Amino acid sequence: MATGSDAAVEEGSATRRRFFSYVGWGSFAAFWGGCTLASVRFLFPRILYEPSLKFFAGKPEDYAVGDVSTRMKKEQRVWMIRNEEGIYALISICTHLGCTPIWHPAENRIKCPCHGSNFDKEGDLREGPAPRPLERAAISLDLAGNIVVDKSQKLVIP
Repeated sequence: MATGSDAAVEEGSATRRRFFSYVGWGSFAAFWGGCTLASVRFLFPRILYEPSLKFFAGKPEDYAVGDVSTRMKKEQRVWMIRNEEGIYALISICTHLGCTPIWHPAENRIKCPCHGSNFDKEGDLREGPAPRPLERAAISLDLAGNIVVDKSQKLVIP
């Protein structure tokens, strides 16, 4: 038979039953805490902020005939090229693996640094592993005379 002092010692010491009680209630609290955090996270969806596929590229007078403008390459990944026939926008994404090619004005070539694809000024494939020429974006003029480039509409030049 336990005396009064033995009962007080058992109540204050860690027992197996008390340990499993803590583990059980801790698991229960962790489960519902995780469910609550997941529900709160669901209210704030992940959004990828990318530049718009449609943008203004200035006026036609901003581009010299025979010149390749690289000022839109960093933010929009587009080269604006003006020749005697008009203006076109080449999308600066290599058709091989999606690398960003580099315009080399001394050689009058667009070269991909990753795998050596080589394109001319019109975007036609000259050599390398790329399966097709560079893509062109649709362009138009708005009522104010600004060039509007729409990368969601790709033009295929035969």
